[in-house]
Amino acid sequence: MKLDDSVSIERVFSSKDVKNFEALSNMDVAPGAVPEPMIAALFSYLLGVRLPGPGTNYLKQSLDFSGKALIDERLSATIKVTRLRSDKHLADFETVCRNAKDEIICSGRALVRYKDAAV
Repeated sequence: MKLDDSVSIERVFSSKDVKNFEALSNMDVAPGAVPEPMIAALFSYLLGVRLPGPGTNYLKQSLDFSGKALIDERLSATIKVTRLRSDKHLADFETVCRNAKDEIICSGRALVRYKDAAV
């Protein structure tokens, strides 16, 4: 892992996905919208599975939602390494989610501790 490394994922959330989320979370969701925690989960997936990957622990996350994600809309989430402190196994990431029109609907930062400095 090095500075400016990035990974992305694309996802379309269906109405069934949102209904399942509502049932599990007991959270009311605006009609036609994807709940913010489902968008945040895209970043969790990328950090925990792709970069840095298994063994990653969240230390801090901030997200600013500037738009709504719509059901059945293609979303693209990206994380990018902005700072590495390999002596402490810490990495800072920029997090951005865009909608199908390439508009930013969520941006933020994540600080993680990764399992191995050689990752």
